[in-house]
Amino acid sequence: MKTILKVVVVRIITWQAKLVLKKYNPKIIAVTGSVGKTSTKDAIYHAISHWSFTRKSEKSFNSEIGVPLTILGVPNGWSNPITWIRNIFEGLELILLPNNYPKWLVLEIGADRPGDIESITKWLKPDISVITRLSKVPVHVEYFQSVGELIREKSFLVQSTKIDGFVILNSDDEDVLNFANLVENKKFSYGTSSDADILGKKYKISYERSLPVGIQFEVMNGEVVETVSLTGVLGVQQMYPVLAALAVGQALGLPLTDLAKVFDTYEIAPGRMKLIKGVKDSIIIVDTYNSSPVALFEALNTLKGLKTKGRKFALLGDMLELGSYSGDEHKKAGMEASTSCDFLVTVGIRSRLIVEGALNAGMPESNILQFDDSRSAGKYMETVVAKGDVVLAKGSQGMRMEKAVEEIMAEPQEKEMLLVRQDTEWNNR
Repeated sequence: MKTILKVVVVRIITWQAKLVLKKYNPKIIAVTGSVGKTSTKDAIYHAISHWSFTRKSEKSFNSEIGVPLTILGVPNGWSNPITWIRNIFEGLELILLPNNYPKWLVLEIGADRPGDIESITKWLKPDISVITRLSKVPVHVEYFQSVGELIREKSFLVQSTKIDGFVILNSDDEDVLNFANLVENKKFSYGTSSDADILGKKYKISYERSLPVGIQFEVMNGEVVETVSLTGVLGVQQMYPVLAALAVGQALGLPLTDLAKVFDTYEIAPGRMKLIKGVKDSIIIVDTYNSSPVALFEALNTLKGLKTKGRKFALLGDMLELGSYSGDEHKKAGMEASTSCDFLVTVGIRSRLIVEGALNAGMPESNILQFDDSRSAGKYMETVVAKGDVVLAKGSQGMRMEKAVEEIMAEPQEKEMLLVRQDTEWNNR
């Protein structure tokens, strides 16, 4: 019964979304990829909204339900029929009555299963398509027969771009760059390779009183060079959403100097390499939104490169939805962790292979602990963390690693603002 109701609801709100797009004709920026979709969507919104009335996908509304909900500007009703009825009525009002509708929509488009993006792009035609990063072992590959099939699914977004629209590509990803051959649209690239239209370089971590406080890097477009500083976050991967946003700005003819200044006030969403205060004057790098092999590697590499007077802990949960790649990728993560941290703490069944990889790489068994759930891991960490220590917390969405962070954060009363998945629906799970 729930499946039938879901199908009915999806059809209704999709029909409404189509009518809304036809009535208001907003410009659409659509973002897809296997890594960094949400962060890129947020960065593009932050930039464009300074020039025009813009709406973005809330959180990671990127599915057959999330995309229409964003277009209609209504919340997810989850299992509450009253909310869904209210949403449908609000959609009708939007269609039938005058409304001050956004000029731009920044939409995140995801693919959990074959056909997801192909289905959406049958009715959604972006003015600008942005492809972030695909990676050789992306998250959500479990339901695809191969990585190539998943890449093909992502390509439908590029091919659906309006003929007079723009395609924005990550020049550091060969598979993404290959999408340029699929369409004749004008293309713009971003990345750290020298041939990128928007080039990022000279990344470094900023410190205050020997503690990490953020990052700084330069962006270049031709002869124009600007410096971007982001506070409260770490990781070279934080450059890419900003570079993508600047590439979108370039496509729209906005000055790089003005766009770069916009990011002086930019704040990364929770759960994406965010720095927060831990108990006993420790520091936590909270990267609990999700996890995949490439994202975990980047996070561990960031931990490895940190200067700290204390110890380094990697608090890692399972990476889910990797299918047949799962075993090897968890072992590889363990090998990387063995050189990135002093102590390894894992959560989940699959993460036992992280431990195996770390042990095989020579990490002392005495420096490794394993737990079945994130809350228990957090309670243990509270007893061992000390002044000056740095804790990297990361895991897939289903592992709920934010529960571990809650046990060691200095201000748990601020968890709704600092951590992901703090709404009622998630807390009931």
